[in-house]
Amino acid sequence: MYESYWELERKPFGSGCETELYYPGEAHQGTLLKLRYAVESRHGAALVTGHSGTGKTLIAKLLGERVAPQCKPWVHLTFPQMPTANLLAYLAHELQAPGTSIGREPSIDESVRLVQTQLIENAKAGGHATIVVDEAHLLDGTRTFEALRLLLNFEHEGQPTCTLLFVGQPALLPMLERMPQLEQRLVVKCLLRALTVDETHAYVQHRLQTAGAKRQIFEPEALDALRAVSQGIPRDINRLCDLALLIAFADNDSRITPERIEAVAAELVNVADD
Repeated sequence: MYESYWELERKPFGSGCETELYYPGEAHQGTLLKLRYAVESRHGAALVTGHSGTGKTLIAKLLGERVAPQCKPWVHLTFPQMPTANLLAYLAHELQAPGTSIGREPSIDESVRLVQTQLIENAKAGGHATIVVDEAHLLDGTRTFEALRLLLNFEHEGQPTCTLLFVGQPALLPMLERMPQLEQRLVVKCLLRALTVDETHAYVQHRLQTAGAKRQIFEPEALDALRAVSQGIPRDINRLCDLALLIAFADNDSRITPERIEAVAAELVNVADD
């Protein structure tokens, strides 16, 4: 709606995980490098955690785009909050294991055998499966974690046949600490932190330039205010910037001011409280 007014080619602050708008900040780049090492070196498990909105799912999507072709199939479980039997059946189906079909739910033991056979056959063909468990803090208890841990016991020529990547909020950490047999298999643990003031400035400018901006839209003081009200959480930055661009366009403003950012933030808080 406002793209032509601000001379943009696309919306710079969408709500989705748009990898083409990725800002290579220090914490995110370090996490991406470590996770890529874990997968391409065929280690058993890795962890990335961070508060809601810090970019965990975006990092997982980028990793899927950048890992070596032999690190496939790539399975991304985006809704793991299901009973253990359902989760394993879904995983077997996503791995395209022979004998699986929609509408038929095998037992846990059968699903495990199907997954094992498929992972080993894939490894014999030179592949290494990657299984991303998104929102892993929502997994249905210790039994499900244990079932997933058993997948790490499936080996071919002394190496795991898959890498499990657990992605979740910090509540996941104490859960894993109570399961040392799984926690010890994590070759890397990554924490996505909030953006600093300087990173917030760079993040906003990067996304604007990627979207085709040819002039300064946000006043520097507005970006300082943005960091203060968003606490450096990328999802909140996107939401505030998008609404600020929309309202400033409606008011025919030429730039985004600190007052605009503060007003937008107050409006969002008021709506949440209603």
